[in-house]
Amino acid sequence: MFKFIKRLIFSITIALLIASGIVGYQGYDMYKTAIAETSIAEKVQEIKEEVSEFTTYDQLPKDYINAVIAVEDRRFFDHNGIDIISIGRAVVTNVKEKRLAEGGSTITQQLAKNTYFTQKKEFTRKIAEIFMAREFENSLSKEEIFELYVNTMYFGDGYYCIADAAEGYFDKEVSQMNLHEATLLAGIPNAPSVYSPNANPELSRQRHSQVIRQMVKYNYLEESKGEELLKEIEK
Repeated sequence: MFKFIKRLIFSITIALLIASGIVGYQGYDMYKTAIAETSIAEKVQEIKEEVSEFTTYDQLPKDYINAVIAVEDRRFFDHNGIDIISIGRAVVTNVKEKRLAEGGSTITQQLAKNTYFTQKKEFTRKIAEIFMAREFENSLSKEEIFELYVNTMYFGDGYYCIADAAEGYFDKEVSQMNLHEATLLAGIPNAPSVYSPNANPELSRQRHSQVIRQMVKYNYLEESKGEELLKEIEK
């Protein structure tokens, strides 16, 4: 019986390694095909031509940048496009859920997904996304990656970039947003149809509160100021 179990474990391990190798190769091939069709430089130019009100990094309020990093990718300025800690946490979650429930994606990976691949959750695309994230990191600065990210994210209600969202929700330019407005927008792209303040006010408030708590947790916001904002949101 012991020998049988040992052989079974060995066989399963080999099968998993083979399956991982196949998925890895397919993901790499997907990445190579995509980058061959459109280089990073061409993709950047394409985005800037398509977004009529392209917002540069220095036009973004510092509070907005901090809020996005706190809630989406707190090690953004430290990693090379891939956050091993987040991926490890996602793997554990996915094994427990027996499905691709959590991706552990960095801001760079989300940019890669939004600009080169589909939104469908699948392992092959996830591998391709990782390779493309490294391509972005090798080609652009962190500030350039961040500004591309906010110019290609969907903010609900038909707003497909940060400038449209600021104008549509608050009738303001991006640089004029206050802390309350900046933190609200930071939480929407995670699930635009769910967190849009017009579509689901209560869920939007919950997500907004989560952003504030994350900012306090990672020292982007003083606790007293965070509590003040939370009371304002929950009114």
